[in-house]
Amino acid sequence: MPAFIVNQTERLSGQAKIPSSKSHTLRAILFAALADGESCIKNVLNSPDTIAMIKACQQLGAKIKQTGSTLLVQGIAGKPCIPDNVIDAGNSGLVLRFVGAIAGLIDGATVITGDQSVRHNRPAKPLLDGLNQLGAKAFSTRGDDKAPIVIQGPIQAGKLRIDGQDSQPVSGLLIASQFLTGRTEIFVDNPGEKPWLNLTLAWFKRLSLQAEHSPDFSHFMIKGSAKLKAFDYCVPSDFSSLAFPVAAALLTHSEITLQGVDMNDSQGDKALLEALSKMGAIFDYSDSAKTLTVHRCESLRGTTLDINDYIDSITILAVIGCYAQGKTVIKNAAIARQKECDRIASIATELKKMGANIEETDDGLTIKRSTLHGAQVYSHHDHRVAMSLAVAGLIAEGKTDIENINCVKKTFPNFIEVMKSLGANIEVCE
Repeated sequence: MPAFIVNQTERLSGQAKIPSSKSHTLRAILFAALADGESCIKNVLNSPDTIAMIKACQQLGAKIKQTGSTLLVQGIAGKPCIPDNVIDAGNSGLVLRFVGAIAGLIDGATVITGDQSVRHNRPAKPLLDGLNQLGAKAFSTRGDDKAPIVIQGPIQAGKLRIDGQDSQPVSGLLIASQFLTGRTEIFVDNPGEKPWLNLTLAWFKRLSLQAEHSPDFSHFMIKGSAKLKAFDYCVPSDFSSLAFPVAAALLTHSEITLQGVDMNDSQGDKALLEALSKMGAIFDYSDSAKTLTVHRCESLRGTTLDINDYIDSITILAVIGCYAQGKTVIKNAAIARQKECDRIASIATELKKMGANIEETDDGLTIKRSTLHGAQVYSHHDHRVAMSLAVAGLIAEGKTDIENINCVKKTFPNFIEVMKSLGANIEVCE
């Protein structure tokens, strides 16, 4: 299996373009598949998750043609067909939950599975509960509320209540409800990851789809009977991916400029920049040029961070916490245990191998300033863990060997090229 070999790096410099947003890419494909007519999506992320969403939408009846990073999608006008085979969500919890919700619209059975991570780490219970309350027969084949799942539709408009700690089942059911006849009300217990719900609602607004909700996202009302027209869209850069070169620059006292950054976009992970500013980072943003400059920073201050709004940043914040003066406390991140891996346990385990003073809590991490050394560490098949450990390797004494790094293709397929272009001492060993 390929590995990253990372050596201590004194300085980074230059400019780099950040990959396209995975969250926007997958939503754009699904909405285009549900629309009436042909949509054009440009600058899609080159990712296994993108391929999984394309194939899933094709199995629901959409016709999709890809040329480079552009997709032409002939939609199904909100009327998915019975798939002719099992749908494979791959490594994508979003594909599992969103396509699973859309499968509820079908008068017939749909089976959705995924890779080992999806089948064992990604709960489907809130989705299954919601579908069953709307009249479906939805269940896990192994009775463990994880994939493979079976959805026998069709669902009908009505009322449902689900747990919302993970936002994806809520977003998926909101989207499916748009295509039901009549009003659907969704009551959400423990609403979390609210920026991702905002992202879905921003798509509704873009596409003139109606939705009402309470300020705390505990109650949604969808009128239904949506008529979704085809659209054109260009996918913006991904703030989740932006975190890694930003952190690398901060930890190596470097100045770099990142291109294609739109601070007006609705992605929740841009809140990471505000958190880093609180710790002492200095940024300059040009709205006209869509560039973010990370200025040289001699030190960062430890602080307490509630990261539920930018949960995907937990692994890189753990690395930054090793560098920051004093103590860094990360809290309200329990859902990070149910991502591609248990990110709280995984990043703590691997950073300890590098000498980090880091401890788990139930919902986060406590990190004290540490001197890191090179070590042989493991990605846990998680793209964010792999890239975070690569950044840690830039400030560690000696060589850091990160095993199983194919997973970075999920969100940052050219990670190694971007980091090397900025001056990082990093190689791939096959």
